[in-house]
Amino acid sequence: MKRIPVTSPASVAVFRRILTHGPLGRVDISRATGLSQAAVTKAVTPLIGAGFIIENGENRSSPSVGRPISPLAVAHDRAHIIGVKITAERTYGVLTDLGANILERTEEVNATAAVVDVVDAVTRVVDRLRSASTAPVDGLGVAVSGDVDRDGGIVRDSPLLGWQAIPLARTLQDVTGIPTVLENDVRALAVTELFFGSGRDVESFAVITIGTGIGCGLYLHGRVVQGAHGVAGEIGHLPLGPADAVCSCGRRGCVEAVASTAAILNLIRHGHVESNLTIEDAFALAHAGDPIARAAFEQAGGVIGSALAALVNLVGPELVVIAGENVTEYELYEDRLRAAFAEHAFGAASDCEIVLRPHVFDDWARGAAACVIEVIASGVAAQT
Repeated sequence: MKRIPVTSPASVAVFRRILTHGPLGRVDISRATGLSQAAVTKAVTPLIGAGFIIENGENRSSPSVGRPISPLAVAHDRAHIIGVKITAERTYGVLTDLGANILERTEEVNATAAVVDVVDAVTRVVDRLRSASTAPVDGLGVAVSGDVDRDGGIVRDSPLLGWQAIPLARTLQDVTGIPTVLENDVRALAVTELFFGSGRDVESFAVITIGTGIGCGLYLHGRVVQGAHGVAGEIGHLPLGPADAVCSCGRRGCVEAVASTAAILNLIRHGHVESNLTIEDAFALAHAGDPIARAAFEQAGGVIGSALAALVNLVGPELVVIAGENVTEYELYEDRLRAAFAEHAFGAASDCEIVLRPHVFDDWARGAAACVIEVIASGVAAQT
């Protein structure tokens, strides 16, 4: 996989600062990284030589010395990446540049959720996006839900896909011929926030996703947390729900068992004795004040708020970003969520900022691409 030339740790620090905050002058980079201007110049010279950094030639005035400078920027066309998000029903793909800007997108319906059918769908997505690029594709990022071993490239357990012990990264790399990085989908979103979103200027943050599942990605102490066994931040499986609520993972009382899309919909269907209701019907009923629908969403909000408080009490992030396909209906459970969070957050933990980030499935795929960009920016080869 294409990687930046690393002559010292300063190379990584300088490149990442320009990637996340550029264009920047050398003085600005020096201030942000704590490196001397001489060290910045030494670090950036091979990056310019390798074509990863350009002097964009658009002079601006430095706020500190008032003289013209030539800002440094990432050469976005230096690498092209395909990011893929896999769900049980569909496979979504995007082609991005080195700045995670989406250049092309496509999607495929999976024949089934079986591994062979999903691999076939991913291959079609990759082929279509690769043909749309005039330059070679440098890496493939793949995001799936569940317990993912990124280093080994293995889906250990994905209840939503029904997969266990699947060496997906190696399989896709063999089929496509593209170096492949596999990651849990919510941790992939956390990488996007770290490089290109709200996480760029905070020391710690969490991404909570609400939708088919309840996921969590954590950024602490300078890195997105992987967990010793590839599991970290799984608030969707905290036992905070009713003991009789069965989760898709097979356990009882999980947050997901009452707060996922399917759980909410099942409660409303049961209450109305109507098995054909869709999630759009459920949203409409709740907005119309239907007591059964309102109760389902409020229960979900309460459990999510309690889980969020537990997370913030444990690790103390500065910021929590709430995202996912159900965020567009956030107002249905926001009050209950915030009330439960305030009730259980301890002390100064309640000062944690909670922000909303609506997104679509392309953003999940972009997160997978961001994981490849992370590898390129680290100067370390992906382990697949």
